[in-house]
Amino acid sequence: ITSIEWNPNGSHHCLLASIDKCAVVLATGTGGLDGSEVTDALLSASSSVRKGSGGNIPPDSRAAKAVSWSSLARQPAAGGGDTAPISAFGGRAGPAALLRTNSPVTSARWHRKGDYFVTVSPRAGAASVLIHQLSKATSQQPFGKAKGGETQLACFHPRKPFLFVATKEHVRVYHLVKQTMVKRLMSGCRHISTIDVHASGDHVIVGSLDRRLVWFDLDLAGTPYRTLKYHERALRSVGFHTKYPLMASASDDGTVHVFHSMVYSDLMRNPLIVPVKVLRGHGGGTGKSGGLGALAMVW
Repeated sequence: ITSIEWNPNGSHHCLLASIDKCAVVLATGTGGLDGSEVTDALLSASSSVRKGSGGNIPPDSRAAKAVSWSSLARQPAAGGGDTAPISAFGGRAGPAALLRTNSPVTSARWHRKGDYFVTVSPRAGAASVLIHQLSKATSQQPFGKAKGGETQLACFHPRKPFLFVATKEHVRVYHLVKQTMVKRLMSGCRHISTIDVHASGDHVIVGSLDRRLVWFDLDLAGTPYRTLKYHERALRSVGFHTKYPLMASASDDGTVHVFHSMVYSDLMRNPLIVPVKVLRGHGGGTGKSGGLGALAMVW
Protein backbone atom coordinates (compact mmCIF):
# COMPACT_ATOMS: atom_id res chain seq x y z
CA ILE A 1 0.00 0.00 0.00
CA THR A 2 1.61 3.26 -1.14
CA SER A 3 -1.10 5.69 -0.04
CA ILE A 4 -4.42 5.73 1.80
CA GLU A 5 -6.79 8.66 2.41
CA TRP A 6 -10.21 9.30 3.90
CA ASN A 7 -12.76 10.98 1.69
CA PRO A 8 -12.65 14.68 2.74
CA ASN A 9 -16.43 15.06 2.33
CA GLY A 10 -18.02 14.27 5.68
CA SER A 11 -21.09 12.74 3.99
CA HIS A 12 -19.03 10.25 1.97
CA HIS A 13 -17.86 7.38 4.14
CA CYS A 14 -15.20 5.75 2.02
CA LEU A 15 -11.45 5.36 1.71
CA LEU A 16 -9.11 5.60 -1.27
CA ALA A 17 -5.99 3.43 -1.36
CA SER A 18 -3.28 2.77 -3.95
CA ILE A 19 -1.87 -0.75 -4.13
CA ASP A 20 0.67 -1.82 -6.76
CA LYS A 21 -0.93 -1.02 -10.16
CA CYS A 22 -4.39 -0.44 -8.66
CA ALA A 23 -6.45 2.16 -6.84
CA VAL A 24 -9.18 0.80 -4.57
CA VAL A 25 -12.26 2.55 -3.14
CA LEU A 26 -13.55 1.03 0.09
CA ALA A 27 -16.84 1.81 1.82
CA THR A 28 -16.19 2.08 5.56
CA GLY A 29 -19.75 1.55 6.83
CA THR A 30 -19.29 4.42 9.28
CA GLY A 31 -21.60 7.39 9.81
CA GLY A 32 -25.34 7.45 10.36
CA LEU A 33 -28.21 6.21 8.24
CA ASP A 34 -28.30 9.35 6.08
CA GLY A 35 -24.56 9.19 5.48
CA SER A 36 -24.83 5.55 4.53
CA GLU A 37 -27.47 6.33 1.91
CA VAL A 38 -25.39 9.19 0.44
CA THR A 39 -22.34 6.92 0.28
CA ASP A 40 -24.34 4.15 -1.43
CA ALA A 41 -25.52 6.67 -4.03
CA LEU A 42 -21.94 7.82 -4.62
CA LEU A 43 -20.70 4.26 -5.08
CA SER A 44 -23.65 2.94 -7.08
CA ALA A 45 -22.08 3.50 -10.53
CA SER A 46 -18.71 1.97 -9.65
CA SER A 47 -20.28 -0.90 -7.71
CA SER A 48 -22.42 -1.91 -10.69
CA VAL A 49 -19.73 -1.86 -13.41
CA ARG A 50 -20.28 -4.89 -15.64
CA LYS A 51 -17.47 -7.40 -15.80
CA GLY A 52 -15.19 -6.69 -18.77
CA SER A 53 -16.71 -3.30 -19.58
CA GLY A 54 -13.91 -1.29 -17.95
CA GLY A 55 -16.31 1.32 -16.59
CA ASN A 56 -17.96 4.25 -18.33
CA ILE A 57 -14.80 5.57 -20.02
CA PRO A 58 -15.40 6.58 -23.67
CA PRO A 59 -13.68 3.88 -25.78
CA ASP A 60 -12.03 6.44 -28.07
CA SER A 61 -10.47 8.46 -25.23
CA ARG A 62 -6.84 8.35 -24.14
CA ALA A 63 -7.84 7.08 -20.69
CA ALA A 64 -9.46 3.95 -22.13
CA LYS A 65 -6.01 2.47 -22.77
CA ALA A 66 -4.57 3.60 -19.43
CA VAL A 67 -7.14 2.48 -16.84
CA SER A 68 -10.11 0.15 -16.40
CA TRP A 69 -12.79 0.02 -13.71
CA SER A 70 -14.21 -3.12 -12.10
CA SER A 71 -16.66 -3.71 -9.28
CA LEU A 72 -15.61 -5.36 -6.03
CA ALA A 73 -19.03 -5.19 -4.39
CA ARG A 74 -20.54 -8.54 -3.52
CA GLN A 75 -23.73 -9.36 -5.37
CA PRO A 76 -26.85 -10.95 -3.81
CA ALA A 77 -26.78 -14.73 -3.71
CA ALA A 78 -28.80 -16.74 -6.23
CA GLY A 79 -31.23 -17.91 -3.57
CA GLY A 80 -32.22 -14.34 -2.78
CA GLY A 81 -30.08 -13.91 0.32
CA ASP A 82 -27.90 -10.82 0.42
CA THR A 83 -24.23 -11.71 0.89
CA ALA A 84 -23.05 -8.11 0.65
CA PRO A 85 -21.29 -6.87 3.80
CA ILE A 86 -23.68 -4.74 5.84
CA SER A 87 -22.73 -1.93 8.19
CA ALA A 88 -24.55 -1.14 11.39
CA PHE A 89 -26.75 1.27 9.43
CA GLY A 90 -27.70 -1.01 6.57
CA GLY A 91 -25.25 0.34 4.00
CA ARG A 92 -22.47 -1.43 2.17
CA ALA A 93 -19.06 -1.83 3.79
CA GLY A 94 -15.87 -3.16 2.29
CA PRO A 95 -14.18 -2.91 -1.14
CA ALA A 96 -16.45 -1.25 -3.70
CA ALA A 97 -14.40 -0.48 -6.82
CA LEU A 98 -11.03 -1.31 -8.33
CA LEU A 99 -9.15 0.79 -10.90
CA ARG A 100 -6.38 -1.07 -12.69
CA THR A 101 -3.63 0.88 -14.48
CA ASN A 102 -0.60 -0.17 -16.55
CA SER A 103 2.04 0.99 -14.04
CA PRO A 104 2.43 1.08 -10.24
CA VAL A 105 0.34 3.79 -8.58
CA THR A 106 2.39 5.75 -6.05
CA SER A 107 -0.14 8.42 -5.03
CA ALA A 108 -3.92 8.87 -4.90
CA ARG A 109 -5.56 12.10 -3.69
CA TRP A 110 -9.19 13.19 -3.35
CA HIS A 111 -10.70 16.46 -4.48
CA ARG A 112 -12.19 18.47 -1.62
CA LYS A 113 -15.78 17.64 -2.65
CA GLY A 114 -15.11 13.91 -2.46
CA ASP A 115 -16.23 12.79 -5.93
CA TYR A 116 -13.13 13.27 -8.08
CA PHE A 117 -9.69 11.88 -7.28
CA VAL A 118 -6.31 11.85 -9.04
CA THR A 119 -3.79 9.02 -9.28
CA VAL A 120 -0.12 9.18 -10.20
CA SER A 121 1.94 6.45 -11.89
CA PRO A 122 5.43 7.94 -12.46
CA ARG A 123 6.49 5.29 -14.99
CA ALA A 124 3.40 5.57 -17.19
CA GLY A 125 4.66 8.44 -19.35
CA ALA A 126 1.80 10.57 -20.70
CA ALA A 127 -0.67 8.53 -18.63
CA SER A 128 1.17 9.19 -15.38
CA VAL A 129 -1.65 11.50 -14.20
CA LEU A 130 -5.25 10.25 -14.36
CA ILE A 131 -8.37 11.99 -13.03
CA HIS A 132 -11.31 9.82 -11.99
CA GLN A 133 -14.95 10.55 -11.10
CA LEU A 134 -16.37 8.04 -8.65
CA SER A 135 -20.08 8.85 -9.09
CA LYS A 136 -19.89 8.09 -12.83
CA ALA A 137 -17.15 5.40 -12.82
CA THR A 138 -15.20 7.24 -15.49
CA SER A 139 -11.64 8.53 -15.95
CA GLN A 140 -9.76 11.17 -17.93
CA GLN A 141 -6.14 11.47 -19.06
CA PRO A 142 -5.47 15.24 -19.04
CA PHE A 143 -2.05 15.15 -20.73
CA GLY A 144 -1.19 13.85 -24.19
CA LYS A 145 2.56 13.74 -23.56
CA ALA A 146 4.92 13.72 -20.58
CA LYS A 147 6.58 17.06 -19.81
CA GLY A 148 9.38 18.00 -17.47
CA GLY A 149 10.43 14.55 -16.29
CA GLU A 150 8.67 11.92 -14.22
CA THR A 151 5.58 13.07 -12.36
CA GLN A 152 5.92 12.41 -8.64
CA LEU A 153 2.70 13.81 -7.14
CA ALA A 154 -0.54 15.54 -8.05
CA CYS A 155 -3.32 17.19 -6.08
CA PHE A 156 -6.32 19.47 -6.64
CA HIS A 157 -6.84 23.12 -5.75
CA PRO A 158 -9.56 23.20 -3.05
CA ARG A 159 -11.61 25.99 -4.69
CA LYS A 160 -10.58 26.45 -8.33
CA PRO A 161 -10.35 24.01 -11.27
CA PHE A 162 -6.57 23.84 -10.87
CA LEU A 163 -4.35 20.75 -10.72
CA PHE A 164 -0.91 20.81 -9.08
CA VAL A 165 1.53 18.41 -10.73
CA ALA A 166 4.95 17.92 -9.11
CA THR A 167 8.02 16.53 -10.83
CA LYS A 168 11.31 16.03 -8.98
CA GLU A 169 12.24 19.72 -9.03
CA HIS A 170 9.18 21.76 -10.10
CA VAL A 171 5.46 22.10 -9.45
CA ARG A 172 3.26 23.02 -12.41
CA VAL A 173 -0.21 24.47 -11.91
CA TYR A 174 -2.72 23.62 -14.67
CA HIS A 175 -6.18 25.05 -15.36
CA LEU A 176 -8.31 21.98 -16.04
CA VAL A 177 -11.10 23.82 -17.90
CA LYS A 178 -8.87 25.96 -20.13
CA GLN A 179 -6.30 23.13 -20.37
CA THR A 180 -3.39 25.51 -19.97
CA MET A 181 -0.50 25.87 -17.53
CA VAL A 182 -1.11 28.77 -15.14
CA LYS A 183 2.14 28.86 -13.18
CA ARG A 184 5.40 27.02 -12.68
CA LEU A 185 6.83 26.86 -9.16
CA MET A 186 10.62 26.49 -8.87
CA SER A 187 11.30 24.61 -5.64
CA GLY A 188 15.09 24.53 -5.65
CA CYS A 189 14.84 20.93 -4.40
CA ARG A 190 16.51 17.89 -5.92
CA HIS A 191 13.63 15.49 -5.35
CA ILE A 192 10.12 16.53 -4.22
CA SER A 193 8.55 13.83 -2.06
CA THR A 194 5.33 15.36 -0.70
CA ILE A 195 2.95 18.26 -1.35
CA ASP A 196 -0.08 19.89 0.26
CA VAL A 197 -2.29 22.90 -0.50
CA HIS A 198 -3.69 25.29 2.11
CA ALA A 199 -7.47 25.38 2.54
CA SER A 200 -7.51 28.91 1.07
CA GLY A 201 -5.84 27.60 -2.08
CA ASP A 202 -3.33 30.46 -2.08
CA HIS A 203 -0.42 28.64 -0.42
CA VAL A 204 1.44 25.42 -1.22
CA ILE A 205 4.06 23.52 0.76
CA VAL A 206 6.34 20.82 -0.59
CA GLY A 207 8.81 18.55 1.17
CA SER A 208 11.87 17.01 -0.42
CA LEU A 209 14.35 14.19 0.05
CA ASP A 210 17.10 16.77 0.58
CA ARG A 211 15.56 17.88 3.91
CA ARG A 212 13.76 21.00 2.70
CA LEU A 213 10.27 22.24 3.43
CA VAL A 214 9.38 24.90 0.85
CA TRP A 215 6.45 27.31 1.18
CA PHE A 216 4.99 29.00 -1.93
CA ASP A 217 2.64 31.97 -1.96
CA LEU A 218 0.73 31.69 -5.24
CA ASP A 219 0.00 35.43 -5.26
CA LEU A 220 3.74 36.08 -5.52
CA ALA A 221 6.35 34.85 -7.99
CA GLY A 222 7.06 31.22 -8.78
CA THR A 223 9.98 31.15 -6.33
CA PRO A 224 9.67 30.03 -2.68
CA TYR A 225 8.35 32.45 -0.08
CA ARG A 226 10.24 30.54 2.62
CA THR A 227 12.53 27.50 2.73
CA LEU A 228 12.84 25.66 6.07
CA LYS A 229 15.60 23.17 6.97
CA TYR A 230 14.72 21.91 10.42
CA HIS A 231 14.96 18.17 9.67
CA GLU A 232 18.16 16.13 9.58
CA ARG A 233 16.96 13.67 6.94
CA ALA A 234 14.49 13.34 4.05
CA LEU A 235 10.94 14.66 4.43
CA ARG A 236 8.22 12.09 3.76
CA SER A 237 5.00 13.97 4.48
CA VAL A 238 3.82 17.56 4.97
CA GLY A 239 0.33 18.89 5.60
CA PHE A 240 -1.77 21.89 6.60
CA HIS A 241 -4.49 21.61 9.21
CA THR A 242 -7.85 22.11 7.52
CA LYS A 243 -9.24 24.28 10.33
CA TYR A 244 -6.49 25.67 12.56
CA PRO A 245 -3.37 27.70 11.59
CA LEU A 246 -1.06 24.70 11.88
CA MET A 247 1.15 22.64 9.60
CA ALA A 248 3.42 19.68 10.22
CA SER A 249 6.22 17.74 8.53
CA ALA A 250 7.33 14.12 9.03
CA SER A 251 10.84 12.95 8.26
CA ASP A 252 13.14 9.95 8.11
CA ASP A 253 14.95 11.38 11.14
CA GLY A 254 12.00 10.03 13.14
CA THR A 255 10.58 13.42 14.10
CA VAL A 256 7.41 15.31 13.28
CA HIS A 257 7.75 19.09 13.41
CA VAL A 258 4.64 21.13 14.17
CA PHE A 259 4.46 24.78 13.09
CA HIS A 260 2.10 27.65 13.75
CA SER A 261 1.29 28.84 10.22
CA MET A 262 -1.03 31.82 10.20
CA VAL A 263 -2.34 32.97 6.82
CA TYR A 264 -3.95 36.41 6.90
CA SER A 265 -6.90 37.60 4.84
CA ASP A 266 -5.07 40.92 4.45
CA LEU A 267 -2.95 40.39 1.33
CA MET A 268 -0.47 43.00 2.53
CA ARG A 269 0.57 40.79 5.47
CA ASN A 270 2.94 37.88 4.92
CA PRO A 271 2.17 34.45 6.39
CA LEU A 272 3.54 33.88 9.89
CA ILE A 273 5.52 30.63 10.40
CA VAL A 274 6.65 29.75 13.94
CA PRO A 275 8.03 26.37 15.14
CA VAL A 276 5.85 25.02 17.95
CA LYS A 277 6.83 21.46 18.87
CA VAL A 278 8.95 18.48 17.83
CA LEU A 279 7.47 15.01 18.25
CA ARG A 280 10.14 12.31 18.61
CA GLY A 281 8.20 9.07 18.98
CA HIS A 282 9.40 7.25 15.84
CA GLY A 283 13.11 6.84 16.47
CA GLY A 284 14.29 7.16 12.89
CA GLY A 285 17.29 5.72 11.07
CA THR A 286 20.80 5.80 12.50
CA GLY A 287 24.25 5.44 11.00
CA LYS A 288 25.35 6.13 7.45
CA SER A 289 22.85 3.79 5.82
CA GLY A 290 20.06 4.88 8.15
CA GLY A 291 16.48 3.72 7.81
CA LEU A 292 12.95 4.95 7.46
CA GLY A 293 11.46 7.14 10.16
CA ALA A 294 8.04 8.83 10.17
CA LEU A 295 6.65 7.97 6.74
CA ALA A 296 3.34 9.83 6.93
CA MET A 297 1.32 12.28 8.98
CA VAL A 298 -2.25 13.49 8.76
CA TRP A 299 -4.26 15.99 10.76
